[in-house]
Amino acid sequence: MAKTALSHGVGRRKAAVARVWLREGKGKIEVNQKEYSKYFDTQNARLKVELPFKATGLNDKFDVNVSIAGGGMMSQADAVKLGIARALLANNENLRKTLRKYDLLTVDSRVKERKKYGQKSARAKFQFVKR
Repeated sequence: MAKTALSHGVGRRKAAVARVWLREGKGKIEVNQKEYSKYFDTQNARLKVELPFKATGLNDKFDVNVSIAGGGMMSQADAVKLGIARALLANNENLRKTLRKYDLLTVDSRVKERKKYGQKSARAKFQFVKR
């Protein structure tokens, strides 16, 4: 029988949306049915995913199951980091001060600016020709 989820958190960054479920366990992190170290190919992305647990000292207390879609690899890692932090907070409200200290509850709301018509891209214009 599968263990029921203790808490749930949603993290977003750019176009990536991560839904995170925490269960009591031994510290196993699964992202889209793969181990997170296999899913995230760079060390920097893996460290971002681990950061909420290292900050709170709860490394081996929870198993994490993540469902993620959209965005690139680093924005997905940021979304997972925020989702884990929110799930930990939903499980234990006393962790808020620690998570705030490490800036883990702050949403990075920057997204790509849309391309404007009559221009080359969002800000760049076509070169002006006088003659």
